Amino acid sequence: MSADRELVLTRLINAPREKVYRAWTDPELLKQWFAPKPYTTPVVEVDVRPGGSAYFVMRGPDGKDLPNHGVYLEVVPNEKLVSTDAYVKAWEPSEKPFMTLILTFEDEGGKTRYTARVRHWTVADREAHEKMGFHEGWGLCADQLEALVATI
Repeated sequence: MSADRELVLTRLINAPREKVYRAWTDPELLKQWFAPKPYTTPVVEVDVRPGGSAYFVMRGPDGKDLPNHGVYLEVVPNEKLVSTDAYVKAWEPSEKPFMTLILTFEDEGGKTRYTARVRHWTVADREAHEKMGFHEGWGLCADQLEALVATI
């Protein structure tokens, strides 16, 4: 994989990886942290299995909804989730694939080395995602994720 199409966020989260994984796979938990505030995530529908679909709606402070469809490619409980927006559901191709997300949850003495690796279809997509605020937005979401897993 060419690094010019990839963005990566890594954090050491002070919680066991089972909790961090659960926060990525439980719709009610996802609604609480998935979008960087002041955005919200009022709709989360996930079928966490290879070939299962994911549907998230992020809502902006202006009330505008940003729907996101995807499909899980690989699921290793408490270790790894891989999904892509190349499909909207059941291998139905999306109009404009943008990225594949590879999440890993590594145990580090009861803490979790959380890595979100986002691989884009093109360099232009990666650049656009970076300009959208990937590092700030995903960083804020990681903070929200860590705050949530401390409570579950």
